[in-house]
Amino acid sequence: MSETAIRVEGLSKRYRLGGQTQRYKALRDILTEKFASPFRTLRSIAAKKPQSNVPDRAKTFWALHDVSFEVKRGEVVGVIGGNGAGKSTLLKILSRITSPTAGRATVHGRIGALLEVGTGFHPELTGRENIFLNGAILGMRKAEIEAKFDAMVAFAEMDQFLDMPVKHYSSGMYMRLAFAVAAHLDPEILVVDEVLAVGDAAFQKKCLGKMGEVARQGRTVLFVTHNLTAVATLCTRVLRLDHGRLIASGSPSEVIAEYLKPAEGESTFDPRKFPEDPDFRLDRAFVSQNESRTGPFTTSAPVDVTLEYTVPRPVSGLRVGIDVSTIDGITLWRSWDDDMIGQRKPVTSPGRYIAVCRLPENLFFPRQYLISVSIAIHYTRWISLGTVQQVLDFYNVNGVGHAYADEQFRAGLLMVGLQWHTHPLIGEERAVTGKAV
Repeated sequence: MSETAIRVEGLSKRYRLGGQTQRYKALRDILTEKFASPFRTLRSIAAKKPQSNVPDRAKTFWALHDVSFEVKRGEVVGVIGGNGAGKSTLLKILSRITSPTAGRATVHGRIGALLEVGTGFHPELTGRENIFLNGAILGMRKAEIEAKFDAMVAFAEMDQFLDMPVKHYSSGMYMRLAFAVAAHLDPEILVVDEVLAVGDAAFQKKCLGKMGEVARQGRTVLFVTHNLTAVATLCTRVLRLDHGRLIASGSPSEVIAEYLKPAEGESTFDPRKFPEDPDFRLDRAFVSQNESRTGPFTTSAPVDVTLEYTVPRPVSGLRVGIDVSTIDGITLWRSWDDDMIGQRKPVTSPGRYIAVCRLPENLFFPRQYLISVSIAIHYTRWISLGTVQQVLDFYNVNGVGHAYADEQFRAGLLMVGLQWHTHPLIGEERAVTGKAV
């Protein structure tokens, strides 16, 4: 058996945009045209009308362009990229839903695809009937579906809605049932597009656990999502698409870091992305070190996160804070401006304010981190929870600070220099050395 599960060679897909479209023709339309065609030709000759030459103004759009890669058996590969990068088109070609314009894709093994919510479901049929229909479309025999039917229903947690027509289902219910069928297909290759986003947090976790279980069984998983934490946790390799081209392939940490890396320039937040609120307005926010806002920043000096904001009216219990996270979304800590007060702040009067939070030196490994702004009314409501973010790049200066020799291989997320004091225990040294203490 081949060690390659998926081989893609020079894959391209072109669509035409803006051209004239024709409506669907029934048999009666075709017969009518055939009978009328001779008469239209005669009338055209009699009138001596030249054939119209209407320029084709249709534009072409390359959803994929010359994409090539291989996926080995047992690999869990994430596919990331912005909207319109070609991720869904790639999966549709691999699932034989659409054909490529050029190149080819070879798939070795049975493939189970979960691409769009409700794909393969008939709205007038019940959930029970659609399990059999969808299973048959995915290549399962009736006996196989019957044997796994109870497991599918239990996984979807939808037994009470099983005999209801699926046209009454929500998108989340569609996804539950569809994923349950696809996951129990026991495919050699499981292809999942960004459909888990419509599910609740508990079921998303359950689905990610199922994909991890499939991967541990030595099967191949191709996973398209914007959930970078899930990609970093599940995937052994990541492909990055941009405007239809494959621009990166490598380890999750490297590809995700490059994907999230900001353009060259100052380390400033974009306050335009901050939600409008009657009690708070973010005017400006930036990261600086020694009064310079241009990163990356060295680990051997403190870094300041500065927030400038306006309070339009008196607010009781206003909390201004930041979250510090890894680049793949794991929160290291959250800090509030009232942490040292230990109690609810008094009323904040209308006006403009500036708040500076200092991140100490010798704390971060030389990697990328994410700083997010969080604003809340104490024990009342969130104004913003990580709405605006800024990537924070750290590097080390050899010989300065805690520059560990093995920092690239050391476990952990933070570079914390802790004090150690070692001394012999009284009475223990005699047992080891045979000498008196």
